[in-house]
Amino acid sequence: MSNSISTLDELSVNTIRFLSIDQVESARSGHPGAPMGLAAAAFSLWHRVMRFNPDQPNWINRDRFVLSAGHASALLYSLLHLFGYQISTDELKQFRQWRSVTPGHPERDLLRGIETTTGPLGQGFANAVGMAMAENWLAANYNQPSHNIIDHHTYVIASDGDMQEGVTSEAASLAGTLGLGKLIVLYDSNHISIEGDTDLTFTENVGDRFKSYGWNVFGPVDGLNVEEVSEVLFLAREDTDHPSLIICDTEIGYGSPGKSGKASAHGEPLGAEEVNRTKNKLGWEYDSFEVPETVLDHISAAVDRGRHYYKEWTTAYADYRSAFPEKAQEFENILNGVVPKELSDILRNDYSPGDEPLATRSASGNIMNLISSIMPSFVGGSADLAPSTKTTLKEKGDITKDNPGGNNIHYGVREHAMGAVSNGMALHGGVIPYTATFLTFYDYMRPAVRLGALMGLNVIYIFSHDSIGLGEDGPTHQPIEHLAGMRAVPNLTVIRPADSTETMQAWDYAIKETQRPTALIFSRQNLPQISRIDQLTNDEVSKGAYVIYQTDLDLDPDVILIATGSEVHVAVEAAVELKDSGNNIRVVSMPSWEIFEEQDSRYRERVLPPDIKRRMSVEAGSTLGWSRYVGLDGKSIGIDEFGASAPGSTVLFEFGFHSKYIVSKIEEMLIK
Repeated sequence: MSNSISTLDELSVNTIRFLSIDQVESARSGHPGAPMGLAAAAFSLWHRVMRFNPDQPNWINRDRFVLSAGHASALLYSLLHLFGYQISTDELKQFRQWRSVTPGHPERDLLRGIETTTGPLGQGFANAVGMAMAENWLAANYNQPSHNIIDHHTYVIASDGDMQEGVTSEAASLAGTLGLGKLIVLYDSNHISIEGDTDLTFTENVGDRFKSYGWNVFGPVDGLNVEEVSEVLFLAREDTDHPSLIICDTEIGYGSPGKSGKASAHGEPLGAEEVNRTKNKLGWEYDSFEVPETVLDHISAAVDRGRHYYKEWTTAYADYRSAFPEKAQEFENILNGVVPKELSDILRNDYSPGDEPLATRSASGNIMNLISSIMPSFVGGSADLAPSTKTTLKEKGDITKDNPGGNNIHYGVREHAMGAVSNGMALHGGVIPYTATFLTFYDYMRPAVRLGALMGLNVIYIFSHDSIGLGEDGPTHQPIEHLAGMRAVPNLTVIRPADSTETMQAWDYAIKETQRPTALIFSRQNLPQISRIDQLTNDEVSKGAYVIYQTDLDLDPDVILIATGSEVHVAVEAAVELKDSGNNIRVVSMPSWEIFEEQDSRYRERVLPPDIKRRMSVEAGSTLGWSRYVGLDGKSIGIDEFGASAPGSTVLFEFGFHSKYIVSKIEEMLIK
């Protein structure tokens, strides 16, 4: 009997190998080496250990699987095809082709079992840390004695390249600190990178490094041995106090006589001749993309096991719902992303900014605490900057190893991991995560923000200290090109509010935006209250731009000033100073380019009439991109050089962000 099982395991592993090889050969591009070396370890995980149900891919209590080594995508598609997900043989044959569901690197597709978009190394690893945090948070807040409705693991396959990326180190350190015991990583240690042996660049003891982070480390184990990997996986599951790293010694391109153990196996097809040699060596007698019936029968045991677990869970959840109906309703609401209907009313009625100048970061902090009072799933933190970014949720508790159910996350000085971890929390579901740091440190988390936008995640990225107005810290901390860079990211909404009221509306918008992330940009310095809640509807920020001031609304404007954030009040002051000159000046507050571009053409033309060519933008950042709104005849007042160290008001004045300078430029424009 054991020999039969062993033979079926071996046949199943080779099926995974050759489905992966066939995909790469069909596409004439791809990465066959990692799938060939990882097939046994991946089979061990999926067939022996993981709990999943392909019939219910959105099941909240499923185990999560993250292929952080995204270049091995053919491995993932082979697994999903074999284990019952909606990836057909024809779709395997379309690997890396136009509009295929099997692209070159995995792209999030829950229906087909793909939990996250991976490829940039380290991102998937950090996403998995976020998934494990979300599981921990939901369990702490919604499980009840004898009712563990949330109880699952997050599994990762990571490569040597993942281990070299800094974001992995950041995320692993955080995971160890938080004791994420349901996070288990299979490390594919094949000692090969694109340029050759990893000894060229990577000689550290990875196991010792992870032990120092507080991880449980197993191995090295034989990553080509199904029994050995399975045994260690079950051991790792028993330790729920520490995340686990299983070091698997594998062989890239395993089975290929000419390429196994070589860098050439990494990123190019084997070629027809080498495929035949590999088939001969491994005893594979089947045609391309053929799956032996005995393998399907063997693998079905794992699918049946998952269906059984799902059935048990639905019964347990029905009991939970009966025993704790209010808790269950709240749980279902947060899973479905339901925003309380009263949110807008609470923000509008309970938030009063007053008349005194206030930094938008401070206004944001007040608003965030109103949101958290009615939204338990609002969870996040900063990269060691909460006192400055004003992002602490009061009386909501901190997430720690001993208190996983708090709402405040202390990320430490780990911007890149913070972005990727928050993406993972959103991917898991059940929380609306936010992050916070200074705008200049967007540079450290840009890859994660980009992937959040690519996946359309409801993550809110908060960036304060948004301009040279932060002052004395100088050019290293004064963002210049950052807004332009963010606006260039597809599917990312950037909102830079001008005062407390716009800040409130920006938050209202961001919380309700479920199809893409939002970047909220806030000032360090105090700003006057140029708009008041009782003077505005709920539509201004949700339109992206609006007329905030005009000398005479009954006449066409002579000049249109377009400003964002902290420069809006300066533009209004300039327009007021010109009131007696006989010129009609319109000031447009444009907190969000992206939202404005989504409005219909009639609204956009009402705000920015096409026949008014005298236009000027005012923003304390790069002028790149503003030509789309000011046109060839317009002018942009901005900063296309680095800032300077001095009090913020001094720096702003010296760079021309004051009404007198703007007035002089308007007068020059009117003369022409």
